[in-house]
Amino acid sequence: MAGKTVLVTGANGFVGRALCRGLAQRGLDVRAAVRSAESAARLGCRSIAVGDIDAHTDWDVALAGVDAVAHLAGRAHIMQEDEADPLRAYRSVNVAGSVRLAERAIRAGVRRIVFLSSIKVNGEETGDREFTERDAPRPCDAYAISKLEAEIGLAQVCASRIELTVLRPPLIYGNGAKGNLLALMRAVDRGWPLPIGAIRNRRSLLALENLVSAIAVCLDHPRAAGSTFLVADERPVSTPELAVRIGVSMQRDARIWPFPVALLRATGALLGRSDAVGRLASSLLVDSRRIREQLQWQPAQSFEDGIAEMVRGYRAQGA
Repeated sequence: MAGKTVLVTGANGFVGRALCRGLAQRGLDVRAAVRSAESAARLGCRSIAVGDIDAHTDWDVALAGVDAVAHLAGRAHIMQEDEADPLRAYRSVNVAGSVRLAERAIRAGVRRIVFLSSIKVNGEETGDREFTERDAPRPCDAYAISKLEAEIGLAQVCASRIELTVLRPPLIYGNGAKGNLLALMRAVDRGWPLPIGAIRNRRSLLALENLVSAIAVCLDHPRAAGSTFLVADERPVSTPELAVRIGVSMQRDARIWPFPVALLRATGALLGRSDAVGRLASSLLVDSRRIREQLQWQPAQSFEDGIAEMVRGYRAQGA
């Protein structure tokens, strides 16, 4: 696909910045869609400010001459929600905004859209089994519902008029990671005790660079059209293993001590942190054989190298 033009929405986000860089390194002409001119100026590639993303976004200038779109922009999962009606807020951006983009992309003659969805469409945890593309969706919160509705809306609009590929990643780690991963890095860096030693879970993760490579393949591979893929690193890891690896990359000992998981969950409930504790203690396994076999995609970056890159980014940002 070298030489072709790709529009990346949400280009100034965690994934977007890495994707713009990775696609440019692969010889593509990258066009970045961002909200404001101020954020466009910081990306170092051709950028177009499109304003807020909703049912009325003007995409025409950004889409002119574009061969494919990597649609990353959306209202992200928010831990401390302040909207009175979160589902309505998610739908405005993630559903109506995505459908609007597809409609204008069809008019512009775009060949393919790759939509970044979420494994949360499948559900929150798996126990010992793995999520697959064949599972019935079981979204558990407003964010996941909006992602599923976006997938459905895009499929309806794109049918027979433009190629659509959907990717559902689990937790993404890498340079610039925030949220729970940033909190965990800070805890390890500061030597705080972590009561996670009794957790015996397994969680599929995805290195940022591996996601970039998967999106790059999906933008061009003939067999990606019309498919939904679950994508993850080669092997799942436990929460204690994640903390230990962060410590190794920081050249610090992760201060992990065993605390009964039942008491950990009860404490989380008392503190209003049940969801956060649930993610720490539960298992979420992803079967990504379809993308590996159908598109011959393989994750190029190891878990160890991905964590090391995430820690370097943390250090570079002043911890």
